[in-house]
Amino acid sequence: MQLQRLRALEPLHCHSLFFAESQATHFVRRPVGPDTCAAVVKRCGGSLASLKAVHAAVLRAHLHLNLTFLTHLVARYASLGSLPHARALFALSAEPPDVFLWNVVVRGCVDGLRFRPALGLYARMRGQGIGPDNFTYPFVLKACGCLGDVKSGALVHHDALRSGYGLDVFVGNSLVAMYGKCGRLDVARQVFDRMPERNVISWSSMIGACARNGCYEDGLRLFWEMLDGGVRPNRGAAVDVMACVHREAEADVVCGVVKDNGLDSDLSVLHAAMVMYARCGRIDVARALFDGIHEKDLVCWSSMIEAYAKADMPLKALDLFRELLCLCIYPDAITLLSVLRACLELGSFLQACTVHAMIIRRFFESHVELNTCMVDLYAKCGNLEHARKFFDRMPEKNLISWSAMISGYAMHGHGREVLHLFDQMKFSVKPDHIVFVSVLSACSHSGLLNEGWECFESMSRDFGVTPIHEHYACMVDLLGRAGHLDEAVDFIEKMPIEPDAGVWGALLGACQIHRDVERAEKAAKFLFELDPENSGRYAVFSNIYASLGNKEEADQIRDLMKRREVRKLSGHSIIEIGNRIHTFVAGDRSHLQKDVIYSELDKLMAKTRLEGYKPNFHEAEEEIKENM
Repeated sequence: MQLQRLRALEPLHCHSLFFAESQATHFVRRPVGPDTCAAVVKRCGGSLASLKAVHAAVLRAHLHLNLTFLTHLVARYASLGSLPHARALFALSAEPPDVFLWNVVVRGCVDGLRFRPALGLYARMRGQGIGPDNFTYPFVLKACGCLGDVKSGALVHHDALRSGYGLDVFVGNSLVAMYGKCGRLDVARQVFDRMPERNVISWSSMIGACARNGCYEDGLRLFWEMLDGGVRPNRGAAVDVMACVHREAEADVVCGVVKDNGLDSDLSVLHAAMVMYARCGRIDVARALFDGIHEKDLVCWSSMIEAYAKADMPLKALDLFRELLCLCIYPDAITLLSVLRACLELGSFLQACTVHAMIIRRFFESHVELNTCMVDLYAKCGNLEHARKFFDRMPEKNLISWSAMISGYAMHGHGREVLHLFDQMKFSVKPDHIVFVSVLSACSHSGLLNEGWECFESMSRDFGVTPIHEHYACMVDLLGRAGHLDEAVDFIEKMPIEPDAGVWGALLGACQIHRDVERAEKAAKFLFELDPENSGRYAVFSNIYASLGNKEEADQIRDLMKRREVRKLSGHSIIEIGNRIHTFVAGDRSHLQKDVIYSELDKLMAKTRLEGYKPNFHEAEEEIKENM
């Protein structure tokens, strides 16, 4: 009767069930068993306050918390995200918890992104002699995968094999996913191949592991193999295989399969298709898919903004972001990261300030990635003072944060500041090869020859970083700019790795500074073989001849460029006026205010001539000279 009465009152709020005068007195005064309480807990809605009210009423009635009721209560707290309450109740259990209760708490930790505590609970469970089952292992393996802790994952794998669950399909699926997340694709494939039974999740996990580790062709082959075996794809398999697609033709075929299996209306699949087409260079198709999604979530908006930013369409990205704000959808950290990448393309200081204000309003000031992007953005906008203030106020700095600030100083030729910051960094973070590129570049542009040599030699000696082509190119540039061209050539010839186009390009650039034709010819010979499509190399080499008055040789290089059909990309500029961004291509006359713009340019050119300025045409393209 008690259970029937409570079920009849199901529509009422749980708080009302216990504390509304007419029901609460009747409920508490009559003897109520733990099964009845468990039923109430199960029927409690998605409100943490309601659950606490039920719990409080049970305690006031001095009811015995047996294991069944405790399990329901812990599970409900965990599902509502109140992990501290769940774990506190678990710790107060008078009876030894069974495997089901352990699973509830472990799952609560994993669902609440508390992966280390989940592993700690698993260790306690094993220490108390509780045998895990095929529900325990998937939760624990998920925690290992999310942490990237392959060592712990391998130990759990060993436990599963010893307890007889190693060949269970659910455990096998979790093992494949875990090893894939930890970068051990080889072990993931071994587990997959040895599974006596596979379901669609098994295939999806293996395809996802391939995508995550950059083995896209393998992932696609597995997808076709899955279809040939008569396994119909589900949402997860569709999303995972789309992450493997990088060509438009493949994208069309995969979308056809998805449509045939009735998955084309699923929001997560549509989102994956949108990202896939953007990756394949079909930003128009991605936008059409985006526009076709009626109920867009924040992930969709963020992905489309990111797609525009990656496609070198930053203005489109910012327009879409403004549209998002007009709909009163509040951006999260991921959205703002996408917006910042678009701002980085533009180098827009006003946009940087706008995003900065939004980071403060949305309380993301402790977000390391956002802060790092802001430092990078302010530096690229040329405002090193703002960048440094932002950097100094960061509550937490990682390697990329230090790298961004050092790179900002290096970009603007502040060699001494770079070295000072580099010295500070060494006490807290070990520098990587990217940081050394920035430091060496700064030394080169600041003429700090001795400091550059010391930095280069300390890479492997003090930090265990093996120099790669970029570091050797920086050293050639450092020596070349300082006028030590003989030493630069000798340095190249003694390199332990084969010089690439970047190294020879650095030498060619130094030869242009010092008008050294002999060494330029040597560098150009290698460059025209290693990087024959780079128009800049031809232009620099031709300009070296032209600067010395060797017009015939300069024309020969231009002719070679034409014969090889190497095209020079048009230069462009971006100007920000009144919170509006204007872009111009060299020789562009499409702007609505072109007449006013070119009139002002003519006035400026006239003023420069009056001041005695004489342009140097040695490094200008022939077609530009003809128009001057």
